[in-house]
Amino acid sequence: MNSKDVPGVVGPFAGLDVPWLLRMRAEVRRDHPFLIWAPFDAPARRYTYGEFHDRVGALAAGLVKRGIKPGDHVLIHLDNCIEAILAWFACVELGAIAVTTNTRSAPAEMEYFAGHCGAVAAITQPSYAEMIASHCRNLRWMAVTSHDAGVAPAQLSSRGDRFEALFADSADRPRRAADPSAPCSVQYTSGTTSRPKAVLWTHANALWGAKVNAAHQDLHQTDVHQTYLPLFHTNALAYSMLGSLWVGATCVVQPRFSASRFWSVALEHGCTWTSTIPFCMKALLEREIPKQHKFRLWGTALCEPPAFAAFGVKIIGWWGMTETITHGIVGEVDQPNTPMSIGRAAPEYSIRIVDDDGRPVEVGGTGNLLIKGIPGLSLFREYLHNEKATRESFDEHGYFITGDRVTLLDNGFIKFGDRAKDMLKVGGENVAASEIEQVIAVMPGVREVAVVGKRHPMLDEVPAVFVIPQDGIAGAPLDLQDSIMTACRSALADFKVPHEVRLVDEMPRSTLEKVAKAELRKMLD
Repeated sequence: MNSKDVPGVVGPFAGLDVPWLLRMRAEVRRDHPFLIWAPFDAPARRYTYGEFHDRVGALAAGLVKRGIKPGDHVLIHLDNCIEAILAWFACVELGAIAVTTNTRSAPAEMEYFAGHCGAVAAITQPSYAEMIASHCRNLRWMAVTSHDAGVAPAQLSSRGDRFEALFADSADRPRRAADPSAPCSVQYTSGTTSRPKAVLWTHANALWGAKVNAAHQDLHQTDVHQTYLPLFHTNALAYSMLGSLWVGATCVVQPRFSASRFWSVALEHGCTWTSTIPFCMKALLEREIPKQHKFRLWGTALCEPPAFAAFGVKIIGWWGMTETITHGIVGEVDQPNTPMSIGRAAPEYSIRIVDDDGRPVEVGGTGNLLIKGIPGLSLFREYLHNEKATRESFDEHGYFITGDRVTLLDNGFIKFGDRAKDMLKVGGENVAASEIEQVIAVMPGVREVAVVGKRHPMLDEVPAVFVIPQDGIAGAPLDLQDSIMTACRSALADFKVPHEVRLVDEMPRSTLEKVAKAELRKMLD
């Protein structure tokens, strides 16, 4: 039984919803910049809290006129842009469910997403309009923006309506009773062996993400958060944008990460915070780091990684999932952290680390990560239209089974191991891909590394390595592959030593620039 089912229990967001949060900020910080849109080839455009609130109201009113009703699902298939944020807030204001989809999705995936959630309309951009129109056939209508993430398209799409034509009078914005338990938004997780699952958030989930992310990240109204990770994903949506909204801060939105534009944007707008990923930080190491930057904190996958000390910024690590809305494990802002850990268990959750038989691991042991929270508040409400998957994702004690493996360190710190699916089975021995990657990643001449399992007739599978050389294949040392094998033989047990090393100029990518290991496995096959 959830706390919301117990009479007399008052939740932290009773009587509130996402429209309340935006309306409140527009009232108390009307003239303060909320969003700064920083496209690559045009001047930045500022939106104050008051202006943005008015635009959301006008779009919500226009969506109602176009027949969108509470409970309807609306696809938002957009790269980072102001229109993506306007569409998200307008949908949730009128009570519709915003379905944000990865713009790298294949046509067949978009067909599945639209059909699975029963989307009635879509908002997209010129470069994706033809694909959405052709593969999402049950939509009542589609609207298309005038640009592709700040870039003028080669030609405007003949498909769909103009996004700009959706707006009506903000005085006609829809009014409804606030219900924190009402559905708010959907994000589709990456599929592995099955179809992607649709993670359903409530309004309380979104408010939880806003409030707790702001607390974990020590965000204040004077902060300026530089945002370039994709807004269709929890990281930028909740960690960056909603967290900034909760405290009344400013969010600078870029179309995507650009190493060549990062520092100029940071300096122009006085950015103090960013949520980033190792891929981006490695690229920034190749650029001159300006001494006059104002960053005070960065958040990423690891606490205080020594390789990135050159930035002169405290870096806190964290771990979270779409299903957890915020960080279930997070580094300390005001205290030292164990370098290369992901932090300690966040106080808002209960964390368990157990072996395959369900027994708690000791310090130094590696096990399966489980997390307990309140569905619909600190955990997602459910997998949309998939009661079986929802039920099977929790153990008998009510803990969510994350599919991640972690190592328990001293003083409660935790180190990330692997997704369970990234564990290799080599001749009966369990091998963590990350253990091999950590040996290779620090070698001279290596920019990025990914390890996957390659099928083997006797051993089931063996480690195979993909490496992006620091200066590309053309500039790679002639003996780089031999050096990698030598380092692995020196540092790893024999069954963990790679059977193959491939040098590549680029890796296939999924959300947040993560390496798409499923695609690497296909390359081996």
